[in-house]
Amino acid sequence: MDAADGRFPPTDGRVTVLPPLAGGLECSVAFTGHAVVATAMTSQAFYAHGPDGFGASLSPDFLRHLAGPRGWIDVTDATLVARGAGGPPRLAELTGADDHPRVRHARELRTNVKVYGDERGLITLADGLAGRRELSIELHNVQAGNQGHGRSLLADALSLVPEAVPVFAAVSPGNARSLRAFLACGFTPLGSEVLLRPERGQPGTRCRCGTHGCGDR
Repeated sequence: MDAADGRFPPTDGRVTVLPPLAGGLECSVAFTGHAVVATAMTSQAFYAHGPDGFGASLSPDFLRHLAGPRGWIDVTDATLVARGAGGPPRLAELTGADDHPRVRHARELRTNVKVYGDERGLITLADGLAGRRELSIELHNVQAGNQGHGRSLLADALSLVPEAVPVFAAVSPGNARSLRAFLACGFTPLGSEVLLRPERGQPGTRCRCGTHGCGDR
């Protein structure tokens, strides 16, 4: 929330370590020159792979170390923020969309998931990482993005959030069309992030880093 207001962590190359998230999730979030990692891993095991705030906290080797050999690692996304527009909602809430892949994914990782949309596509609005309000979008016809449907749907989605209240989005950097749409609708990059659901070794299992149960066996 501080970053959304332009107050970023110090550019010191360090990592702030916090307790794990709810629901068995952990995360690694990178800002400019500083990282924040939420994990249940012991300090000795955590620092064994040398994470730092200059990119190493999102390296594939470190993320696998953090998740364990069989843990789940989500994709690395750009973290964006915008402000709600308020006013009358310009999208209707949808029912019967629980089987949609976008909705299933949201329900696996977030709480208080609401689904909105129309003939252009659907929007999920939910409580996500550390309780922040998160928005995601999917067009029914991906080619419709060439017609500005993505931008217009995002603009309408901001009416679902009270005026000036921050709303966050996690967008794959490789999805350049989506990233351009979010930027065009007033979203600002804050950093990057990845969610994990770790599965580490059993207690008492000695691993290569010399601790017990970090998963690096």
